[in-house]
Amino acid sequence: MRSSQLLKGVLELAVLLALERRTSYGLELVERLRAAGLRDVADPSVYGVLRRLEKDGALVARLVPSSSGPARKYYELSDDGRQVLAEAQREWSQMADAVSALSGGTAQTEGTEGESP
Repeated sequence: MRSSQLLKGVLELAVLLALERRTSYGLELVERLRAAGLRDVADPSVYGVLRRLEKDGALVARLVPSSSGPARKYYELSDDGRQVLAEAQREWSQMADAVSALSGGTAQTEGTEGESP
């Protein structure tokens, strides 16, 4: 499976988790996600998630003047966003448990010999 497909499925969770720890503006958030290991994350994808989460009430945004250019839009979780995050974490945990169970509870690596069903 391509990592880009996995990333699409977990990007919202990653954004919520990052914003739970610290309020950020868009570009800073993209850089934080990449530093955390999501190197293939695209700026437009993150901004799309931010817009949708703000529209849905999961995020609150505020403009903060910047000495190095235009004002920056900072995002933080709303109370609804904390509930969305909690539910996303439950779903992620269930998915990870299911995948782990299917793999026999251990991670399989490419080239590892195993028994065929």
